[in-house]
Amino acid sequence: MTRRAAWAAGLAMTAILAVAGCSSSASQSAAPSTMSSASAAAMENPNLDLGSGLGNKSAPDFTLTNQFGQPMSLSQFRGRVVVLSFEDSECTTVCPLTTQSMVLAKELLGKAGSSVQLLGVDANPDALKVANVMDYSRVHGMVNQWDFLTGSLPQLKSVWGAYNIAVQIEAGQIDHTPALYVIDQQGKLQKVYLTQMAYSSVTQSAQVIATEVASLLPSHPKLSSFGSLAAIPAQTPAAALTLPAAGGTGAAGDATVALGPGKARLVVFFATWLTETSNLNAELTGLNAYAKAAASKHLPALTAVDETVTEPSTATVTTYLHQLGPLSYPVALDETGRVADGYGVQDQPWLVLINKSGKITWQHDGWVSLSTLEKAAAS
Repeated sequence: MTRRAAWAAGLAMTAILAVAGCSSSASQSAAPSTMSSASAAAMENPNLDLGSGLGNKSAPDFTLTNQFGQPMSLSQFRGRVVVLSFEDSECTTVCPLTTQSMVLAKELLGKAGSSVQLLGVDANPDALKVANVMDYSRVHGMVNQWDFLTGSLPQLKSVWGAYNIAVQIEAGQIDHTPALYVIDQQGKLQKVYLTQMAYSSVTQSAQVIATEVASLLPSHPKLSSFGSLAAIPAQTPAAALTLPAAGGTGAAGDATVALGPGKARLVVFFATWLTETSNLNAELTGLNAYAKAAASKHLPALTAVDETVTEPSTATVTTYLHQLGPLSYPVALDETGRVADGYGVQDQPWLVLINKSGKITWQHDGWVSLSTLEKAAAS
């Protein structure tokens, strides 16, 4: 079963702030320096957490094992700024957003990024092997970009407790606090952020994290790019839009893919990193049968949308699809996450049926059989 990482944001933040002894007021949450000019709009953005100060307290030390089987201690990275996240090694929801925000934040720092250490701690009590954290690192293009740490369940529970990470299993799904900490060169806790389940805010989150890290580095480097932190409008099924097509997909080989009202559609959201948790090759090629049935039975036409904002690169998608073989339906690239947010995507894969008016009539979390898909499409 695909495992998901979710949380009750209010409860999680209350727990973290209570232990940290800080407030979530606007004056304390706003990031410093270059963030100040955009802070008013940023604080009105419901999909962006600007972070909460942690009072310069010492970060609890720990020793765990990384994806290469090497022991790693938090204290060994003194002298560097550490960006520490807690992620489910089999997550298909919020964790990929956290992972991508971390690596983008480091990239925004340019050469100064060499003074930053990215660390992840496994938050899946059912997937604790070194192979699990290596698999996650591999599919997200992070093998040599971070250290993803795991250990025995007692070891991990100790670290979760020290950092106020709530982890539980409900109905076979993993729920955990999606916290990300920034720790300074002296091993002091500076900020904690909670990743929001919004694809369009990935690059904004990276900018917020990078700004905080830059304020801690001696050179206070400028970010390589700086955009607005105001709320980004979602692209809903009611809006006509054109997305770039993944190279070589679709019978016509078009360079773009159209979405929006005017005709009924079945839209399948996915990402290439689902190869870790499901047989993605078989699922995507299996959808060729639905595309054929849709043409003969007058069912909604199929469009797939890759959630490119969480991918290591667009090239990752193109390479994967070329190796996969021909698909009889188009694959679009959601490079900003605005489409996923507008279509209400909360997990990968996510299936949505849209009627001619551009309204969602059915949605489903996870893969389904061809017969189930045809039945839903015909209703």
